[in-house]
Amino acid sequence: MKKNQMSDDLLVKYLLGETTAEEQTLVTDWIEASPANKKHFEHFELIWSKSKQLAAQSTVDENAAWARFKQRVETPAQHAPKTIKLSRPSFSWARAASILLVIAIGGLLTYFIMNREPAMITRQSGNNVLIDTLPDGSVITLNKQSTLSYPEEFDGDTRSIALNGEAFFNVTPDKKKPFIISVNDVTVKVVGTSFNVKNTAEKTEVIVETGIVEVTKKDNEVSLSPNEKATVLKGADAPIKEENEDVLYNYYRTKEFICNATPLWRLVDVLNDAYGVNIIIANPRLKNIELTTTFRNEPIEKILVVVSETLNIHVERKGVDYILK
Repeated sequence: MKKNQMSDDLLVKYLLGETTAEEQTLVTDWIEASPANKKHFEHFELIWSKSKQLAAQSTVDENAAWARFKQRVETPAQHAPKTIKLSRPSFSWARAASILLVIAIGGLLTYFIMNREPAMITRQSGNNVLIDTLPDGSVITLNKQSTLSYPEEFDGDTRSIALNGEAFFNVTPDKKKPFIISVNDVTVKVVGTSFNVKNTAEKTEVIVETGIVEVTKKDNEVSLSPNEKATVLKGADAPIKEENEDVLYNYYRTKEFICNATPLWRLVDVLNDAYGVNIIIANPRLKNIELTTTFRNEPIEKILVVVSETLNIHVERKGVDYILK
């Protein structure tokens, strides 16, 4: 027997606990010889376990079946010149049947394992930020009211997932298996990097922190490097590439709103998303006033008080709206 080969009969004896000391050493050495051997044995052990479960449910009289089989073989055929007498094998009929059952079930299980579609997993963040780890070890931070779908195992040549909402991705590198995100009609492709993806009814936005990210729509592709972003408008056929000018997108991970000469309109957009409020800039001349400060997970009312005092503007509350004048 070659070092990388192993007899199924010997594996059955091993699982039955009927191997000699020499045979047991042979099997254990073979299992430890390589990861492939260990995986083969674990698969074989699984099949063996399934076969035992099915055998336990069988109503066949095994001894009678063996006797009938032996009688048929030992009965001389009409034109046979001589009778071939079979000696009973060292394994009982039950063990012989088990081996055949292992082979049959092994074939079926292998077929279904190789051809089945991996089960899909869906994560919904609801009203809380959710952190999830994918099968490849990639870590995803899902913003509120977002949904992420992915297979329980990444089979094939890609790691494909689907996103609705917003998430930050820290992708485990694997050059042989690109990571692909489908979001609306936009495709985001990476190998190993960190980046933020956000989609709304009007647009999809991708901001890169590390690595290289490819953003594609209708065969139109842009390649993003760190501190760059791509915006894909709903009615447009191609992504728009530009520099990313702030880190406000990170608020749901850091619990901070960092403004560094940030236009008021930009802060207002992020606050509306973060707090689920409706802040309106009533005076157009206020939109581009710049603000430099940091808010750390504070109530929206307190943030607006600071904005009002810092920029010398008036904040008025009308129902669910906050109006800046």
